[in-house]
Amino acid sequence: MATRVPTTPGARRGRGATFDPHNRFAPTRSEAIDDGWWQDAVPERLATRVTTEASRSALSWNRSPDLPFDRSLNPYRGCEHGCIYCYARPSHAYWDLSPGLDFETRLIARSGLVERLEEELAKPGYVCRPINLSGNTDSYQPLEAERGTTRRVLETLLKHRHPVTLVTKSALILRDLDVLTALAEHRLVRVMISLTSLDRELKRTLEPRTASPEARLKVIRTLAEAGVPVGTLISPVIPGLTDHELERLLEAARDAGASSASWMLLRLPREVAPLFEDWLSTHYPQRADKVMSLMRQCRGGVDYDARFGHRMRGEGVFAELLAQRFDRCHRRLGFPGNVTLDTSAFQPPGAQGDLFTP
Repeated sequence: MATRVPTTPGARRGRGATFDPHNRFAPTRSEAIDDGWWQDAVPERLATRVTTEASRSALSWNRSPDLPFDRSLNPYRGCEHGCIYCYARPSHAYWDLSPGLDFETRLIARSGLVERLEEELAKPGYVCRPINLSGNTDSYQPLEAERGTTRRVLETLLKHRHPVTLVTKSALILRDLDVLTALAEHRLVRVMISLTSLDRELKRTLEPRTASPEARLKVIRTLAEAGVPVGTLISPVIPGLTDHELERLLEAARDAGASSASWMLLRLPREVAPLFEDWLSTHYPQRADKVMSLMRQCRGGVDYDARFGHRMRGEGVFAELLAQRFDRCHRRLGFPGNVTLDTSAFQPPGAQGDLFTP
């Protein structure tokens, strides 16, 4: 397990992680030492830094039986939303950066994605199935307002009549309502809005730079009224912290117009476990032991179980109770269900049909 490298004590305003764990791929380890020069200073604000990476490919592929898609596209590495529980944090170590504060302050924007995407869609052996935006970090994080990569990808997929699924916790998605509506007219899009809690104070530290619960419900309502298929993903469900809101979240989403719903249990892979534990100790010290105890009960006595079939839902009495509560409430609320996306109208780049596609 990663050990904490001491930094300025306390939480950073507007950030989720409280420290930067050691990068497991680094050949050396640095440790800060107290030299006795103590001063009472206000923790500094950490600015966001962005670098650009030229994309060598667009699509990422997976064979996970736990996921409803086999390909995804990620415009950005790292995520300024700063969700402390984000399962994507460990991936930042591959770029010689820490999964902690680096993950939410040192971002990588990928360039040339549209060009690489069109090249891959044009390959003779390509089989059209929905592309998920995005399987790792949120495509509508704040950086998207500046770069616009997600919008260009959606426009490209519309041009070639390729289906796409989206998961986000950002209200920025409404900027692209025109493209999403056009995609929906051809049964080419399905959106899931992630809901974690209706408690604004909890959201402020758990997911510091995400849209408020009210704003996310407004996104569901706006998309539904525009005819865009939209559901909700209650994720993550955190035992002892957010699980009591499960039914309320489902009811709020259904009232807003969500047509489908799913849920996931909190996941704590690699560096996420010590980061989450430190966050709990900082913000909810009286609940920390209970939350971690319940989590380990759902994970066979350890922080995380990565086995397919277990990692999304957990196991044991508490995990089974969560599943039963969700299923009962889901049936009672009568969610209509997901629409089937159309793969038959796909027009590969360079095909004759492109001449007539608006």
